[in-house]
Order: sequence, then C-alpha cells, then structure tokens
Amino acid sequence: MSTPDERTTSLAVDLGGTKTTVARVTGDGTVRGRRTVPTGAAGGPGDVVAGLVAALGATLAEATAAGERPTVIGIGSAGVIDSSTGRVTSATDAIPGWAGTHLGRLVREAVGLETHVLNDVHAHGLGEAVYGSGSGRSSMLLVAVGTGIGGAFVLEGRVVLGAHSAAAHVGHVPVPEAEDVPCPCGRVGHLEGLASGPGILAAYRRAGGVAADTREVAARAGTDPLAREILTRCARATGRVVGGLLNVLDPELVVLSGGVSEAGEAWWDAVRAGIALDAMTLVSDTPVVAASAGPDAALLGAAHFARTHDRQDTP
Repeated sequence: MSTPDERTTSLAVDLGGTKTTVARVTGDGTVRGRRTVPTGAAGGPGDVVAGLVAALGATLAEATAAGERPTVIGIGSAGVIDSSTGRVTSATDAIPGWAGTHLGRLVREAVGLETHVLNDVHAHGLGEAVYGSGSGRSSMLLVAVGTGIGGAFVLEGRVVLGAHSAAAHVGHVPVPEAEDVPCPCGRVGHLEGLASGPGILAAYRRAGGVAADTREVAARAGTDPLAREILTRCARATGRVVGGLLNVLDPELVVLSGGVSEAGEAWWDAVRAGIALDAMTLVSDTPVVAASAGPDAALLGAAHFARTHDRQDTP
C-alpha cells in the first residue's frame, strides 16, 4: 500500500445529492477548513458546478493564506464516474441531468488545478482503507448500507473501478430474501430494494407495521416482534450478499458503514448469520468490522486518489 506524503495538501470534495463538502486534506489525513454548501441539484449541473467552484475558490484562498500550495483536487461525486476522464457516465435523478457532465474538466478549467474524480462510495472506501479500519491491510471490501447500498473493493491501496467504473454496486446483487421486491434501479430482487434504509421501512410497512422512518423500526426491534423479524431478515440478506462476495473477492477485511449499520447488535448479529449461510468455510472467518474513518472518509479518499492518480484527467 502506498504511503501518503504528509507534507502534501490537496483540496478534496464530497459531492452528494443534497450537500457538498470541500476541505483541505494533508497526506497524514488531517482535514482542515471544512466548508459545506447545498449542492443545488434542483438547478441542474450548471448550478452544481458553479456552487462547487465557488466553494473550492474560497477554500483555495484560505489555503494560500495559511501558506499552503495545493496542486491537485480530488472529487468524490454521486454517480458512476469515468475516472480516466472525470466524466459522469450514469446517475440517478438526485441531480437532474448529471449524467454526461464533464465534472473534472469543468472544475480544472475553472480553478486551474489538476483534478481527479471518482464515485463517492469508491472515495469513501479508499479513505477507509488508507486512514480507517482498513489501514495496513492488503485488501478491503467496504459495504455502505444507508439510503442505498454501495461498496468499494480496495486492493493494495487502489480502489478497483471496473471496466465501466461501476465496480462494487453491492446493492444490485440479487438475494433470495428480496424476491419480487422492486429495486430503485428498475429491476426486482436486488439487495438494495429490501435491505437499504428505505427498503427496511417499506418491508415493515408491507408487513402491517407503522413507523415514521427506519430508525423507528430499529428502535422497536427490541420489543416489537414484527420489527425484529423485518430487521433480522433484511440484515441476514445483507450478510448473504457479503458472504457471496467473500467467496468471489477473498478480501482481508470487510468494513460495514452507513446509517443502517448503526441499527444495533441485532442487525450485526443477523448480518453475521447471513455471512455464515453463504460464505465458504475457507473465508467465513474473515473479520467484519465497523468503519472508523468517520464522516470525512470520502474527503480522505478523494484526496488520496488525486495524489496517487497516475493518469491525467482529460476531456
């Protein structure tokens, strides 16, 4: 695994559907000057890029005033990203018209610094591998369970992007427990439709339960048999997919993150039970731990990606 240069400062971006955070990140993982602004998704790509460029400009000015000279920008962005070009190749309607945006080129031309872009969950996984629970490991699988279910596979300090930059879409692996359950991608039977935060809430409501949100379902699991059954079934399905991925990827470590991973021990116990169902004996004792890099993981990963990237971002 490559060793970060502690003297290097980069500008890093975590760009999501509702908010965007910009910061300065040093090679040793120190995050300074966080600035969070609304993404401005409703205004389309033009407004999103304009807001981002303004935030980067202010952050660059702060860095200069502090005697720092950032030379590179790393962006973790919503959507499928062709990291060789910095272009968004596919995206949900969280940012209308986002697909096709030449994000890397637009930011580089506006700010004047070398810019590299990758998917936000890939950035999250890379940050966790270098600075969090995966530090010192040769390989790590991240599974992020929240509003959706994403993932990242990091091997020898580099995130595996795949031929179409779409690697580790963990939520779109089929699982028996999700049979006939609609998935946000338009298919049926995928893990995300059942075991994401919205999926758990929908499953509880389909079974006759009444709750305002997924947190309420998780909170009721200790006393409400229906909530416990739904949470357990959804978490077991997540574990089964993780077990299958262990058979395919054989990572040294699995890291679970996202809001649903904070649902409590009942959720974790059911995930482990699901892994035991489908993982081969040889890989069944692979450590499965909680993320530890915190909310800055995607910033850390984006900065590391930009510093270590060996291909110039081109139009």
